[in-house]
Amino acid sequence: MDSVRDQAISNVQIDNDRVLVTQWCFSVGAETRWHHHCLDYIVIPDMDGCLLLETRNGHDIVELKAGKSYSRLSGVEHNVVNINDFDFSFVEVELK
Repeated sequence: MDSVRDQAISNVQIDNDRVLVTQWCFSVGAETRWHHHCLDYIVIPDMDGCLLLETRNGHDIVELKAGKSYSRLSGVEHNVVNINDFDFSFVEVELK
């Protein structure tokens, strides 16, 4: 089933033999669409805000703080949704 939400915009900044660095920009209500992470990755928020993480096991709201990075191992499957009343962005670094 297709989503009615706008899609977040991904801007690849670096793609080499070691890392894939992507900036994700979300308008209000935008989503990444469902995806599976094949690589370990790090998220670096550009600003403070909350995102909805939809997973096969349920939904979580996560609070992000500008510059406070977090990491996840490969295998994560989710959809990320901007639930703020403002545009939101973060940088994702995938480790090859």
